[in-house]
Formats: sequence, structure tokens, C-alpha cells
Amino acid sequence: MKQHHLLIQQLENYLVFLKTEKPSVSTANVGWHIQHSLLVIIKVIESVKQSDPTEYKWKFNLKKSIVFAMNGIPRGKAKAPKAVEPEKIITKESVIETLSIASKSLSLLNECEPNQYFNHPFFGKLNVESTTKFLKIHTNHHIKIIKDIITYSPE
Repeated sequence: MKQHHLLIQQLENYLVFLKTEKPSVSTANVGWHIQHSLLVIIKVIESVKQSDPTEYKWKFNLKKSIVFAMNGIPRGKAKAPKAVEPEKIITKESVIETLSIASKSLSLLNECEPNQYFNHPFFGKLNVESTTKFLKIHTNHHIKIIKDIITYSPE
């Protein structure tokens, strides 16, 4: 979980670039990527906490295997589900509040049973271990996009 807290800290460090955008990299600004990443952490962990571990059964999933082996998500291949889409107007205050909630959520994952799970739309049921890896991969995916947005290069 320490790695996840460091990722949240990295997201927090990008708050100064909240409104920065670069359409050639992403249609969304830095604030959207920060808030989306945090909402994913919160909603995924809520889902894990509410799951019934007796319903989990491991099942091979090629997409998951590729993403987990590459330790990365290809860009532009999926659209964020409504539940983890940030509000239209993102303020520094709203992001700071979401940062706090996401940080607290991470500690809840430690309380889960190993076979509690999150049902991912492409990867299927991810137990706590796989969920932890997914959250790391997903957050890093958006941090890379943020870095590309804030890196100067004329459009």
C-alpha cells in the first residue's frame, strides 16, 4: 500500500497544473486525470469492500494478462465509466477533498479478505491482490498522461 500512497502523493504534486491542457495528448486537462484516478481508487475499493469473497473464482482473461504483464494500459482504448467521470468543473478544493478520501480508502483495502473482488468491465473479477496491481497500473497510466500534458512542446 505504500506505493499507492506515493502515487496519490504524486497526483497531489500535480495540483499546480490543474487547468493545464494539451489537446494533442488528451482531450481532458490535468485536473480531470487527477480526479478520475482518485475516483477510480475510491469506487474500486468500495466495490471490493461490498463484495462476497465466496463468489470469487479465478478465471483466465487475456486482456488482463497482457495489461498486467506490460504493467501498463494502452492509450485511447477505453472510455471511463460514468461512475468514475469527474464533474465538469474541477476545483483545487474538490480535488484536495477527493485526495483525502482516496488516501483513507487505501487503508480499507488492507481490511479485506483476499478473495473479495472488484468486477472490472474488461478484466472480470479481480481479487484484492489483482485489484491492488490494477490500481497501481491505472494510476501510473494517468500520471504518464499528466506528465505528457505538462511537458512543454508547441502544439
